Amino acid sequence: MFFGMFLSTVGASMIWPFLMVYVSEKLDLPLGTVASLLTINATVSLGTAFLAGPIIDRVGRKWVMVISLLGNALVYLMLGQAVTLTHFAVLMIFWGAFSPLYRVGGDAMLADLVPPEQRANAYALLRTSNNVGVAIGPAIGGFMASSSYSIAFICATMGLAGYGLLLALFARETLPQKIHIDTPPENPFKGYKTILHDHHFLATTAGLMLAQMCAVTFWVLMGVYTKTNYGIPESLFGLIATTNAVIVILFQYAVTWGAKHFAPLRVMAAGAITYAFAAFSVSMGTNFRDFWLSMVVLTVGEMLLVPIASTYIANLAPVDMRGRYMSIYGLSWGVASGIASPVGGFLNDFIGPKAIWHGASLAGTIGAGFLLWLDLHTRKET
Repeated sequence: MFFGMFLSTVGASMIWPFLMVYVSEKLDLPLGTVASLLTINATVSLGTAFLAGPIIDRVGRKWVMVISLLGNALVYLMLGQAVTLTHFAVLMIFWGAFSPLYRVGGDAMLADLVPPEQRANAYALLRTSNNVGVAIGPAIGGFMASSSYSIAFICATMGLAGYGLLLALFARETLPQKIHIDTPPENPFKGYKTILHDHHFLATTAGLMLAQMCAVTFWVLMGVYTKTNYGIPESLFGLIATTNAVIVILFQYAVTWGAKHFAPLRVMAAGAITYAFAAFSVSMGTNFRDFWLSMVVLTVGEMLLVPIASTYIANLAPVDMRGRYMSIYGLSWGVASGIASPVGGFLNDFIGPKAIWHGASLAGTIGAGFLLWLDLHTRKET
């Protein structure tokens, strides 16, 4: 998983930081319309994630992850050939169908492999692998995209397909055998009724979704915002994305080690308010240095929030429902993307470009407040 994550991320990150730039220039439509494509992606992802949880808990992790990676490889290849809004919309449907499968399966597989007391470190280590890939991919992809997006799409395809083949050939299934053998067949969606009664888990996921709207806005809209309004080309924005990855590589493990000594919900709230500050700072920026510093601040929030949140959710989940819990948790990013992307686009079109970042900052602030309230409520109960 560690080496495959690196391989696939190098390829994929040559494209996704610049995707809205590519689509906007290809279609020459308002940003709100272009960003709405991600709502299609997110809506399909919601349905897929609900299906993925029961399937992963019943048949296993490995082959679902393989299908996800190979399917996404095909989507990246076809994105390089799309020329109309309809073409992009259809590909967003397939992308939304394949993407959650790997995320849910991978989170469940890692929880299978690592005992609870070591999970925060394991999630941090896997994120380090991901960010080593992001440190390389956007820097190369930015220069490629400046001259030819086609080559970048082909490299993304090769990275995802390569990881899929690595999993297919060398990974082993990690579904706990006792669950696989002893648990009788059931309605695959029955477990979701239990999750719907886990109010603490659902409230935590809602707070994380609000916080993640900031991160979504950065990764989806910052490239097109900086190029359209301040003339920053893909080659320079690629370095901004690379900065995020380099900081995570250097400091994620140490930050996670320190954060484990504090209440997880408070750490997550600190990450969320840092996200909010980072988003607001973008509205004040006018040049490459300003936007680079905004990404540095966002990265600090990311290092606080993401590994601790993944660990917290994994520890909340019963072993026989780990896939379903992780699928609902994974929805928080999909829902955040489906809301934040078009809302940011429409704020840009009808109020002004800076309104994108004011809206994202508001969402992050509300998310931080919600997570702090949950922490206080939980401590009162105990």
